[in-house]
Amino acid sequence: MDTICSRRGAHYLRLLESIPPGLRNRLQALIYHPRHRKNAMNRITALFVGAATLAAGCCATSCIHPEKKTNTSTSGTATFVCDNSFENIFEQEVSVFEYQYPDAHLLVRYATQSEAFDSLFSMNTRTIVAARDITPEEKRALKARYRNQRGANVNVRSAKIAVDAVAFIVNSTNNCEKLTVSEIADIISGRTDRWDQLQPSDLGAIRVVLDQTGSSLGSYLRDSVLHGGDLGPNVYAAGSIHRVFRIVEENPNAIGVLGVSWITSDMDSADISQEELAQSVLSEGPVMGATLTQRVKVLKINRDDDVRAYKPYQQYIYEGSYPFFRSIYMITAASPSNVAGGFYSFVTGPIGQKIIMKTGIMPAHVAVQRVELPE
Repeated sequence: MDTICSRRGAHYLRLLESIPPGLRNRLQALIYHPRHRKNAMNRITALFVGAATLAAGCCATSCIHPEKKTNTSTSGTATFVCDNSFENIFEQEVSVFEYQYPDAHLLVRYATQSEAFDSLFSMNTRTIVAARDITPEEKRALKARYRNQRGANVNVRSAKIAVDAVAFIVNSTNNCEKLTVSEIADIISGRTDRWDQLQPSDLGAIRVVLDQTGSSLGSYLRDSVLHGGDLGPNVYAAGSIHRVFRIVEENPNAIGVLGVSWITSDMDSADISQEELAQSVLSEGPVMGATLTQRVKVLKINRDDDVRAYKPYQQYIYEGSYPFFRSIYMITAASPSNVAGGFYSFVTGPIGQKIIMKTGIMPAHVAVQRVELPE
């Protein structure tokens, strides 16, 4: 399915950024009308409808009357770029934020981590979400660029918002139940390329699939699992997280690599309405973490010096028992007084953290409730 992260979506994002703020707010309101919230293609279609409607209105009145500035921490329009492996999380963050603040409109571009930082440093967006923090040197360079090119003094803020587990999934018919850290490294490096090298199996060659070899997941595998080594010839780019899941569902010899938020029961309830989602996290009660999906088999992983293997449940992420995890950061150069700054405060605050808990990953600022977990 086409999303705003497509090349067309990126084009429309740049188009919106070039529209004067008053006109952009009116157009954005049309794009995010409830009729268009079902999918991103409807939003893109609405862009043309909205543009035509506004153009007709301009012709009828011969001018566009100036509007009062409406960009506050809870109203107005903002864009940001998010690492595409966190799309599931931030679709929910945006949905609840816009439900709570109806005059706020957020347009997200889902891209690779390197594209997110490129957009931040080129000042095309002031806010990004990535699997690494901005360095002190990068922060100084960004502030200098705003000062030199736009005459603006910006405060660059960043916060660790969550800890994500990197999960490994196989087809439900695959008889593999668990792997060690060393076995995972051997598989993704290509040293182990057949299932019968691990255990008796008729499945043949191992096919490792991830979203993109240049994505933050690919970087994690190279840097944290292979310690600077290269991915093997048996590692394939599926093109998107959705396709990783689909390939594993359809191919018994595949092993997929993806963030844990994509394999929780929360994904099975993706059709929940915006209002139901918002009410579930805006209530005062605690939010229970998600369980893992049954559509694929989520492998247990054990460290080489530990006899017990663990699945990527939140409790095991919190304890550090599950060995493959990474931090998620939100970085912004936006003022706290505009809607991008307001969204940053929302995500790093109690409600935003409850949403993260609901997706199955570990929020940075919410304690885990210990429960008896299935083996």
